[in-house]
This record gives sequence, C-alpha cells and structure tokens, in this order.
Amino acid sequence: MINRWAFAAVTIMLAGLALVFALSWQSPISAIAPPKEDTFTAGLVDQGRILAAAGNCGACHSGGHGTLAGGNAFPTGYGTVFAPNITPDVGTGIGAWSQPAFARALREGVARDGSHLFPVFPYNHYTKLTDKDVAALYAYLMTRPAISYVAPSDTIPFPLNIRALQAGWKWAYFSEGRYRPDASRSAEWNRGAYLSEGLTHCGGCHTPRGKLGNEQASAAYGGSAIDGWDAPALTAANTSPLAWSAPALFNYLRTSTDARRGGASGPMSGVIHDGLAVLPDADIRAISVYFADLNGSDAHAGKDTAALARASVAAIAPQSNDADARLYAASCGACHYVGATPPTLARPDLTLNTALWLPAPTNLLHAIRGGVGLHEATPGLLMPGYASALPDADIVRIAAWLRRTRTTLPPWPDLAGDVARARQQESEPQ
Repeated sequence: MINRWAFAAVTIMLAGLALVFALSWQSPISAIAPPKEDTFTAGLVDQGRILAAAGNCGACHSGGHGTLAGGNAFPTGYGTVFAPNITPDVGTGIGAWSQPAFARALREGVARDGSHLFPVFPYNHYTKLTDKDVAALYAYLMTRPAISYVAPSDTIPFPLNIRALQAGWKWAYFSEGRYRPDASRSAEWNRGAYLSEGLTHCGGCHTPRGKLGNEQASAAYGGSAIDGWDAPALTAANTSPLAWSAPALFNYLRTSTDARRGGASGPMSGVIHDGLAVLPDADIRAISVYFADLNGSDAHAGKDTAALARASVAAIAPQSNDADARLYAASCGACHYVGATPPTLARPDLTLNTALWLPAPTNLLHAIRGGVGLHEATPGLLMPGYASALPDADIVRIAAWLRRTRTTLPPWPDLAGDVARARQQESEPQ
C-alpha cells in the first residue's frame, strides 16, 4: 500500500514538473550572421547610443573586461548573477542574435536559446519600449566593437537556478506589454512616464522589492535600499522638507546637485552624469513633470516658505554652549557654514539637505565617511571623507546634532550601530 502511495506521489510530482516545463518552454530563435555596420543608418545608431546611455546599459554590462562585455556582479538574496556580454561577438556575446531575438529578450526576458532570464535584468521595464527604440538599441549594440569574453557563472543554487522556474515568477509578477499613453495627461507627462517606467527604469532602484526580488507594485517609487544606499521615495512619501517641484527636479537631474536639497552621490551620480546627461532637455523636463505630479509637489509647495524660515533661524542660531555644535563647526563649518547668506553650490547648506530627512542615516554617513568625489554631485568640487580623520563617536555626534538641530524629525534610533556597521562594510572585500 505504501509503495502505491509513493508511486502515486512521484507520478504526480513528475507530472507537475512536466507541466511546468511545458508551460515555460520557449522556442530558440535561429542564429544569424552578424549584420554589417552599413545595415544601419548613422542616425539610428546615434539614437541607440543615447537610449543605451539613458538606460544605463554600460553601467551594468561593463565589468572591467571592455565596454559592454559583461562580468559585473549583482548579489541577490539567493546568490550572485553576472551581467552577460552584449557586444556583437558571435561566440560569447549577441553577435548571432537577430533583432526579433533581441526584442524578445528586452520585452519578455527570454534569451535567444529560449532560456528565461533572471529579473536582475529589468525586462519588466524594457517591455514598455516602442519598436523604434528597440530597433535603435539593436543597431547601436550591433555596431560596437566585438569583445570575446565569457562572464562568470551565476551562483544561484539549485533548484532556483532552473531557468524554467522563472516562468512561474513571471506569471506572478510580470506583465508584458508596451507603454500605453494616458489620454487624460499631456504629451509631456506621457513622455516622462514612458522614459521613467521603461527606458530609465527608475523603479528598479526607487521601488521596494519583495522576498523574491519582485518590485512591489503597490509601493511603486516608495523608496528602497540599493547597493548600500537609500534611494528615496519619489512619491508624496518623500520626507524632504522642500517640495520636489518640476523645476527643482529638472535642475537636479540636469546638474546632479541642488544648493539646498543636496547633490547626487553613489549610484545616482552615475545615473545622472553617465546616463541622463545624454538626453535632451525636453526629455529631462518630461521626467521632471511626471515625478512632480506623482509626488504632489503643487500641494506641498505652500510649506516651502515655512521650511525656509526654519532653516534660516537654524543656520544663524548661536550654538556656542553646545559641544556638538562646536565639533561640527570645527570639522565641517569651514565649508558648510553659510549664516544668513543664500547657500551656494560651492558651500552647500545642510539645513534642508535631503539626507538629513531620510528614515535612515545611510546616505549621510556615506557622505561624511567616504566624502563626495570630484565627479559626483557638482563636478570639480571635492568633499574629503572623514572615516580616518574622525573617530566613530565624533561622526555619531555630528550626525545626531544635524538631525536634532536641522530637522523636526525624531533621532535616528541606532546611529552608533549604523556607524559601526558602515565601518564594517567598508572593511569587507568587494
């Protein structure tokens, strides 16, 4: 009797596996000879160059073995995925991929051989791209220098490394389809939505993820941790005391800095300087209009006057009897003290800096400990790091004092622990 039940259980399991593989099966697409460069017009290739930069293709697929040759490591909660080679090398890249095969990978997350791609690759965003933009990206990639390089094997453990199981993930979390304009919105708003939701995949960093790596649609753009940094919310949940209006967003996305709100460091710096920088002003303005609408900046704008007034008082208030204030003045005041004068990019004010108002001190500690490089925030301006110059206790005091005197928010609950963890992470091999 037991043998019969065991046989039945095994039969059901095998039937289930067969059904999974049948439903997940995707046919391979035949290999082609690499198209010649003169197959594509110069205009199409140049448009693809702009799109590839805005989509951050190089940042993910250039891992020290040549531009777009792959090799970058992407740790996940289940192992590490390595970016593949997307140069037109036939043996190790995508040189044998036809445009339909390329389009299927972008829009459906399926490789030329029919295997499902892991969602580290943001096909859930690229699925929204138009035929014209897909063709331009293909033209650009197929005219890059071919580099022979095979990325390391992914370290996702069995059975999660079975590509067929990704079909189940897609069934639960992926909706394939092109961007559909909202007829109730302006053409500019729709352009911004198309770029943000598709090509630039802003949600890839700014939307929190579930345990299986899925972007949580119910909390789109609600803020998330990424690469050891905090990507702030781009909705009304953003804690900045100043409204991120369309003009403010445009200035930030175009220049990577704002004298009051702060500059872009860490991953966002590369997004702006290496990616968005190639887009025309009209596209940056469209993205700004889209997110200003999402964050409700028009309703928030009336609060700016009060926030600026509080900031002015805080900036000039005497602090001579406060030991933490004296520590800040000695360590940071030479550059960051602005008194009653308007702040400048060279002497940025910290009173309204976004990093002080975030739920966690992560970004502020990055700036204090690691500094801000010459190619981050405002190009040409350098903030030195204080990880070696100041003991952890002093960094805790400075961060706590800024939070206490420059915001109306409660203290960070475990600032000393956050600083200790930051030091430990910096000492770990990358």
